[in-house]
Amino acid sequence: MAEQDEQKPGFIGPGHYPVKVEIISQKGHCHLGHKVGDTWTVSHVTPGGMCIGAFQAMALQLKMLEFGGGFPWAPDKDSHECACPDGNNPIIFKLTRLREQPPKE
Repeated sequence: MAEQDEQKPGFIGPGHYPVKVEIISQKGHCHLGHKVGDTWTVSHVTPGGMCIGAFQAMALQLKMLEFGGGFPWAPDKDSHECACPDGNNPIIFKLTRLREQPPKE
């Protein structure tokens, strides 16, 4: 069996952008303690501490932004907003493609 290139979590390759996830609005109480201002950076792996239901609700949009896509009707092709699936305690997440890569250490 041929060896495959190893891709570690956080791998940044051609056409790949990390995505910042930020809570920008909240009504009610999140049972996991998420609140306005919480942020994560997503890059090939599920971010630690994020509710799995919220992550599932945004997974397709994350991948689209991560690999350079966008919605044709969106005024900003580098961001998208999505909602937590808990309709009784809605949280709005803003997903932002990070075009500038951080310097390597």
